[in-house]
Amino acid sequence: MAIKPTKDIRNAPGLPSREQILEFIQTTDKPAGKREIAKAFGLKGQEKINLKKLLKDMAEEGLIDGKRTAYHRMGGVPKVTVLKVMEIEDGEAFAIPESWSPESATPPPRIRLIERKSKGGALKKGDRVLARTEEAGRGWIAYPMKKLADTSESVLGVVELDGRGKAWLAPVDKRVRQSSPIADLASAEEGNLVLAEPAGRSPRAGVRVVEVLGDPLAPKAFSLIAIHKYGIPNVFLQEVLNDAEKVSKVTLSDQKREDLRHIPIIAIDPADARDHDDAIWAEPDGEGGFKAIVAIADVSFYVRPGSAIDREARKRGNSVYFPDRVVPMLPEVLSADVCSLRQGEDRAAMVCHMQIGKHGQINSWRFTRAIVRISEVIAYEEAQARIDEERADDTLKNLWAAWKDLASARDKRDPLDLDLPERRVVLDDQGRVAEVAVRERLDAHRVVEDFMIAANVAAAKALESKASPVVYRIHEPPSREKLVALRDYLESFGRKLALGQVITPGLFNRMLKDVSDSSEKAQVMEAVLRSQTQAYYGPANAGHFGLALGSYAHFTSPIRRYADLLVHRALVDAFGLEQPDPQNGIPAHSGLSDKDRGDLSKITGAISDTERRAMAAERDTVDRYVAAWLASRVGEVFETRITGVQSFGFFATIVGLGGDGLVPVSTLGSDYFHYDEAAQQLIGEKSRTTYSPGDVLELRLGEANPLTGALKFELPDGKGGKIEPRGNRPPPRRKKPTEMKDKAGKHMQGKRGRPGNIRHQGRKKK
Repeated sequence: MAIKPTKDIRNAPGLPSREQILEFIQTTDKPAGKREIAKAFGLKGQEKINLKKLLKDMAEEGLIDGKRTAYHRMGGVPKVTVLKVMEIEDGEAFAIPESWSPESATPPPRIRLIERKSKGGALKKGDRVLARTEEAGRGWIAYPMKKLADTSESVLGVVELDGRGKAWLAPVDKRVRQSSPIADLASAEEGNLVLAEPAGRSPRAGVRVVEVLGDPLAPKAFSLIAIHKYGIPNVFLQEVLNDAEKVSKVTLSDQKREDLRHIPIIAIDPADARDHDDAIWAEPDGEGGFKAIVAIADVSFYVRPGSAIDREARKRGNSVYFPDRVVPMLPEVLSADVCSLRQGEDRAAMVCHMQIGKHGQINSWRFTRAIVRISEVIAYEEAQARIDEERADDTLKNLWAAWKDLASARDKRDPLDLDLPERRVVLDDQGRVAEVAVRERLDAHRVVEDFMIAANVAAAKALESKASPVVYRIHEPPSREKLVALRDYLESFGRKLALGQVITPGLFNRMLKDVSDSSEKAQVMEAVLRSQTQAYYGPANAGHFGLALGSYAHFTSPIRRYADLLVHRALVDAFGLEQPDPQNGIPAHSGLSDKDRGDLSKITGAISDTERRAMAAERDTVDRYVAAWLASRVGEVFETRITGVQSFGFFATIVGLGGDGLVPVSTLGSDYFHYDEAAQQLIGEKSRTTYSPGDVLELRLGEANPLTGALKFELPDGKGGKIEPRGNRPPPRRKKPTEMKDKAGKHMQGKRGRPGNIRHQGRKKK
């Protein structure tokens, strides 16, 4: 006789939940078919029809085996389940279960998909498939049954209820202005941060909740929003963790390594750094120059081509740094322990030996694999304090002396010098914002930076000398279109940019030095920044415009950047630095694989994309933290600087703090404002008041939304007087005014009555 369900389940009104059905199936001692399930829950009429649909859905999801006469609960990887394709390797697709929550809480398995020719074409990364799975030796394989709808339209949001109790999804992306009705709440409650996807093909169908993420204002929630929004991989597969544990136990042999443990190499890093990629040392060479060492974590020794760790590192491309967490490229046992250059411990390193001339030029270099023992890990602030207070030892003094020569050579190159402040979010022990400030720029930062640049140049030129493949860090000169736009903009207030000359970073530097008015200088700096191209990785050298260098590669951060790992592997091949050690049980080859050599364009394109993804996620998260910190200061007046002007209004940032906010043109009073696109200005028709990028003015903070990171400013008391003069510039050159688009202004303001326009209301007090 079947075991009856518990009282709570038996008495549940209406259709039982998936969990209740699974509990019943698991506790019965006989096969349970649809009839037995309906009887156990007292279902009749339409409820039986609905049960049939639910059981079909559960079978497709892999929760039950799908047999109509007798259902069984499935364990491990379901026989039929939804898989998400995570990577394509050598033409084969690999996936993980889309919903993975086994009782052991282990990472999801990596499943190889056996594809058949179909009209839908080959599978690609991100595809969702319903597949039949089976164990194959120690792993899993799956046979796709059908391709499912793409969930790229998934949206993060907060559940809100209107006055009638209807649920709405308030999006956390500030670019999405409309809330969506929720057709299926699942287990979500009001105020929950959730991941949802379209409930049907029509927008009227609303969305359904697929994952509940918790409290949107809880510690670490802001970075979690970015992780989900940008699809950043943040869970390591068990295969990867096992691989990392295995290689972390490899004994470090000194038979084929240069022993540098007697040299007092030091690492200068942020005070809260957990991984230490690089360390430096220098001493006078007796001829007016310096001998220098840049020691870099030898990640290529542990992460071999084609290994599970390597595949995961390539997929991630780089580590992602948030104020409250790091999503590492490598498992923690490697990134924070075995590969990290920790003080007082023997570590494997890839070392660049350099001879620095008395004028800062790099006269020679060589690369070796070595064993190092870092004498000290010092925070930037502490290193700077020792120098300033004259209590530095010879190691630090020599580094600063060598740096002065490197800085002299850098000044001769005249690289692009834009003084762009970087925001720093400081959290307290509870994960709340304690402070938001501009990161202080110390000489200690410049010391490390210039040593790293020198080693990066040496790596690129060393590989070129061997005709070896190089993963270059490329920053191309501004395009002609952007230069024309910059010229037109500068002409709008009386400055010229001759396009017939050779465009160099020094040209922009001299332009900025000639501007004395602080407001105008900020405008020119913003314009120069907008004219620059975005740096990327590639196998074909095009130089680095911003650094004024002909050959440049990233060599110094292989713990957190896959590009650097590829450069290390190329150096291993080019200079015979292989460390074969079959007794350790890891692949012997640590250089570039043949596949990588022939596919560098594709690889570098992919890691350039992951870098841009990380930058966007980090920026969004900082914006949310800044908005959370400002939420309690709504109504205060701040000194702001205009960062951009559009027809619907202008954007401004708080001076010394950051956080971009909109001032809609509809809030600028009764005057009619024309938008001059060339001059990037809003011009009042009657008052002749102008708003231009770089202008500094006082604005009141009207709204601060921590969930979207959006701010909204308004003129204080209906006035917007600029608090810095425009200098002695001539008035802006007028062009034919473009017609204002009132619709755009209204659209940016949103609809006040609709749930989802969350105001500056922070967490409710209990």
